[in-house]
Amino acid sequence: MKKLISLVALGLSLSIGGAFAADPPAKNSQQNKMADCNKSAGDKKGDDRKAYMKTCLSAKPAAAPTQQDKMKSCNADAKDMKGDARKSFMSECLKKK
Repeated sequence: MKKLISLVALGLSLSIGGAFAADPPAKNSQQNKMADCNKSAGDKKGDDRKAYMKTCLSAKPAAAPTQQDKMKSCNADAKDMKGDARKSFMSECLKKK
C-alpha cells in the first residue's frame, strides 16, 4: 500500500512539474512596448533616460490607414498605368496593410 501511495505521489509530482516547465506566457503589448523603448533608449542615463522612457511609453501607436487613405495612395502610385496592369496593381496595393 505504501508503494502504491509513493508511486501515485511521484506520478503527480512529475505531471505537475511538467506544467511548470512549459513555455512562458507570451508578452502583452505593454511589455513589448517597454522592451522596444528600452532598446531605443540606448545609453541614456538618469533624468534623460527617465524623460525619454516616459515619452516613449506614453506615445500612442500610429493609426492604421483607412481604406480611403489606401485608395488615395494607390491611385497616386498608379496614375500612369492603364488596363489590366492598373487593375492588378490596385488589387495588390489595396491588400497591403
